[in-house]
Amino acid sequence: MYTDILNTSIEFLKGVGPKRAEHLKSELSIYTYRDLLNHFPFRYVDRSKLNKINQISNDSKDVQLLIKIKTIQELGHGRKKRLVALAEDESGSIQLIWFKGINWIKPMLIKGNSYLVFGKPSLFGGQWNISHPELEPEEKKENKLGFLQPIYPSSEKLNSMGLNSRGLENLVRTLLPQVVEHLPQTLSNHIEAKNHFLNIKESYNSIHFPSNKTILQKAILRLKFEELFFLQLAMAKQKINVRRKSKGFKFNVVGDYFNIFFSEHLPFTLTGAQKRVIKEIRKDIGSGFHMNRLLQGDVGSGKTLVALLVMLICIDNGFQACLMAPTEILATQHFTTLSKMLNKMDLKIEILTGSTKMAKRKEIHESLLNGKVNILIGTHALLEDVVKFKNLGMSIIDEQHRFGVAQRAKLWKKNINPPHVLVMTATPIPRTLAMTFYGDLDVSVIDELPPGRKKVKTVHRFDSSRLQVFQFLEDEIKKGGQVYIVYPLIEESEKLDYKDLMDGYESITRRFPLPDYKVSIVHGKMKPEAKDYEMNAFAKGQTQIMVATTVIEVGVDVPNASVMVIESAEKFGLSQLHQLRGRVGRGADQSYCVLMSGYKLSEDAKNRLETMVRTEDGFEIAEVDLKMRGPGDIMGTQQSGVLDFKLADLARDGQIIQLAKSNVDELLKEDPDITSPNNKTIRQELIRQMRLKPNWSNIS
Repeated sequence: MYTDILNTSIEFLKGVGPKRAEHLKSELSIYTYRDLLNHFPFRYVDRSKLNKINQISNDSKDVQLLIKIKTIQELGHGRKKRLVALAEDESGSIQLIWFKGINWIKPMLIKGNSYLVFGKPSLFGGQWNISHPELEPEEKKENKLGFLQPIYPSSEKLNSMGLNSRGLENLVRTLLPQVVEHLPQTLSNHIEAKNHFLNIKESYNSIHFPSNKTILQKAILRLKFEELFFLQLAMAKQKINVRRKSKGFKFNVVGDYFNIFFSEHLPFTLTGAQKRVIKEIRKDIGSGFHMNRLLQGDVGSGKTLVALLVMLICIDNGFQACLMAPTEILATQHFTTLSKMLNKMDLKIEILTGSTKMAKRKEIHESLLNGKVNILIGTHALLEDVVKFKNLGMSIIDEQHRFGVAQRAKLWKKNINPPHVLVMTATPIPRTLAMTFYGDLDVSVIDELPPGRKKVKTVHRFDSSRLQVFQFLEDEIKKGGQVYIVYPLIEESEKLDYKDLMDGYESITRRFPLPDYKVSIVHGKMKPEAKDYEMNAFAKGQTQIMVATTVIEVGVDVPNASVMVIESAEKFGLSQLHQLRGRVGRGADQSYCVLMSGYKLSEDAKNRLETMVRTEDGFEIAEVDLKMRGPGDIMGTQQSGVLDFKLADLARDGQIIQLAKSNVDELLKEDPDITSPNNKTIRQELIRQMRLKPNWSNIS
């Protein structure tokens, strides 16, 4: 019964009709009664207090008055026409003025009648007035008085059809009595009682028309919890199902390749965090179940070494491994790093990118099929159908947020049984986001930098200090250091950015002239060969300064580079600033990051720059970034349809996320298949939501 009512098309609600329904659909995505019910107010106006006219002052924002109409007049002509009603209470008089909608307002006003009036007062010619007040006959004042009035999101088009906030409120008032008794129970009685939640009926009544602030907060808590609970439950169920269905390769052997590398070729001692992560991964790949794990680690924390050790275990068990990176620069970086680490081992490692020549491609394809290639590094080129492995056992995906679900799925299908999957990111993800977005992945964190790494000293300098900054760069170069100077690239103003870059390049080459100094330049308009030439020259120390756009954000690893100068730093996001700073500090010498900006800074920009100067902790930076930008921007738009929350806010609802997670864990521990009669309502709601959002199972 309830399903039929809630799925009723919105045009059948009294006061809507076909024309308004079309606009509700196109403007607010309200198609059904359920959609309107879930179109929540975004704020509330306190209507609990009655004011007297003589209490109005210049500080008054909105006032609510009980007044009697004394006179009604239409004044002016044409565009200057207005409806003016003089009204009074026992303390004084006030004018009510309408410039629009005069023809339908005028019949509502009756001289001598009393009305409840609400609006913002202003003083004109010594007389208080309210333009376009909200008006309710005195006998209907109980509808408003004592309530927090809901204010609903609307649009200009809907406003013109009488569906402003007040119009939408009237529709919800019409709808609620029809459907509230038919609302399905969604949570179990146990979860409601344990968490002291309002029931579903009280929650919907109180979020739309709360009688006080306490009951409103309780309603919001219950409905936010529900959104987060069902998302996390869907993700956790997905994790259980994947584990049950997909038997993974069992890597029991830790053999010669791993042991010889570990004892003879390890470039540095593993940190405690790296050891812990390897232990977690070894447990996964030895369990006989398919591994699906996210590895988070700040820039320079040693994720690549962990990935290599895991690949060596894979090879020890007779399988091949691949590592996929989002850009050719990063793929080449991985190839160079791993080749150097493995140069004394009897292993074949290859790289496959868009620019790999055809003859080499064919050779790689053959070597993959006959098992001669142990490790393949590459870009999206790995996804091509022609790339087939003899026995792929481990897929490692770097900077995984840059790949779509379909692309990752292609990698898994390279074998009859899917390979184990390790996805890595150097973009620290706040814990609340990781719990929500990656509920179907196990998460490992490397939260410790290798020993001997010095902190990068970060300073903020204004453009007026440029001469001192240039002198500092000269001193660093004389000590044998190298310098990055990065310019922003904002797509909307690419020409302007290109001009900034070229102007900057010219001023730098004037200040650091040949033959004493050599300057590289890298930007998006260059051909790949030219870009690679310049980057290689810098990496080999043939040039001391690299002027670039953000193409060097990921992938260039030059231990000798000791200074990162970021021009117009206020134009960069926090995570990008953090990634750029991670390009220096890779050697033993002290490194520096100089954030250059103009004096005109927004509050957000000041906050970003202050955060960068204050801390190097990627997770702290990610938390600040989340609060400033919200989850959609951090995770990328491909996830936004999944997290179409009506109320929950991942940046601010960390405690509710934790609460939902603990309730999900407890439920699945006691009833993993959700078949208990006590959890019937949860099962029904989960099935309904998963039908609506089938992509939940594909978030990661």
